[in-house]
Amino acid sequence: MSRRRRRHQEEHENHERWLVSYADFITLLFAFFVVMYAVSQVNESKYRSLSSALVNAFGTSPLALESKPSGSANTQVAAPDAQYIARKVAAQPVPAKTQADQLERRLGEVLAPLSANGQVKVTRKGDDIQVDIRDNALFPVGQATPSPGSIRLVNALSGVLAPLDSPIKVEGFSDNVPIRNANYPSNWELSAARAGSVVRLLQENGVAAERLVAIGRAETRPLADNASEQGRAQNRRVAITILARGKEELAALPAALTEDASSPTPQRGTP
Repeated sequence: MSRRRRRHQEEHENHERWLVSYADFITLLFAFFVVMYAVSQVNESKYRSLSSALVNAFGTSPLALESKPSGSANTQVAAPDAQYIARKVAAQPVPAKTQADQLERRLGEVLAPLSANGQVKVTRKGDDIQVDIRDNALFPVGQATPSPGSIRLVNALSGVLAPLDSPIKVEGFSDNVPIRNANYPSNWELSAARAGSVVRLLQENGVAAERLVAIGRAETRPLADNASEQGRAQNRRVAITILARGKEELAALPAALTEDASSPTPQRGTP
């Protein structure tokens, strides 16, 4: 009797150990599925915002939706052609403001040494960008033949401007001190010749000719008072304006020059 009782007790103890191990396994399995469910949740509001943005950008959604978002672990969003999305994004035109921001920053980097000593100033006028260059950074006194330093300067500018398609307006300005010699009977001829020299250098360095226009303005639009030498030095300059409004702006320039002139004196231009 004692042997049978001992054998029965040993078999009972083996069954209890198996149940403990099984309970541990079930608990771990339950925890695993809870974690998997948690990480598979889809934020439906963010999903709809993303889908709407893609539809607006591409005209049609490039995403193939295999099932509607339900917040469950079965929600699937498949993009069978990821390269299609990349191509569409690359093909989208860059907004004008973004282009102007990038161009202004790039010009500031290229012209930083001359900007530091006051010979060059980069300013923003809406989406147009204007680069004002003192005459002594480009030409000898009373001349329109570019100096060696000006050639390096315009080369650097051309590297930034040549890849663009924006029209470029180059204007020459002088102070009010009359000039009269065999080459330049007045400041009109001198300012126009200086603008033409810069346009020629830009074209020789890869800027398309149809994007360029040269204008001589003489002393008609001073930045400072011509009564002092410092003021006259500021007024003797060449302004390079990168226009954001398209090539039709160049075609409209002859009429615009008459409309926006600050004085009735005729202005001399170099096409």
